[in-house]
Amino acid sequence: MRLDHVSYATHATHLADEVQRIGSRLQRPFVDGGIHPRFGTRNFVLPLGGRNYVEVVAALDHPAAEQAPFGQAVHERAEQGGGWLGWVVAVDDLAPFETRVGRASVEGHRVRPDGHDLCWRQLGVNDLRAEPYLPFFIHWEGDPDDHPGAGGADVPRLHSLCLAGDVERTAAWLGADPAHLLDGIGLEWATDTQPGLVSVTFDTACGLVTID
Repeated sequence: MRLDHVSYATHATHLADEVQRIGSRLQRPFVDGGIHPRFGTRNFVLPLGGRNYVEVVAALDHPAAEQAPFGQAVHERAEQGGGWLGWVVAVDDLAPFETRVGRASVEGHRVRPDGHDLCWRQLGVNDLRAEPYLPFFIHWEGDPDDHPGAGGADVPRLHSLCLAGDVERTAAWLGADPAHLLDGIGLEWATDTQPGLVSVTFDTACGLVTID
């Protein structure tokens, strides 16, 4: 179990602007990630050191975005003004987590602009919608070299996450102390703010950059 990526949601009309803004702050360009046909969303991704990545994602004007939990989550966050949607944890086997939450994972795939289809299974998006500080789980399928975080430069790297929410609930959801699975990435808990992923700090060529 490891931190896989962090996700920033915005309106489709603001997608290019947010990609430019965050990429400029991190001094690295995003790449067009393509479309999630099952979810009615599309994203741009920036590979980071440590095989992590950051995505900027928007819901499209498509029926899938109204029906799929992930499309709904992205749309809801965008309607709130946009910002960090959440953090995502990669696991080798989703079965124990399916047993824990009492439902099956769902298939996901993303068609890149070059036509390549990335495939995975995910679980817990509805839980994220109800408790925005919880991560959802992902299991990647196919060639590990296709992972969106593969080939990232040494910088930028994830430095730390700031969450607001229930620490004990998060540990129970993960089945582990969340700080232990971040592999050197810091974790802070904020108070007196709305629950969720409050901010992400990156270690860049010009020092630490916090995006909230």
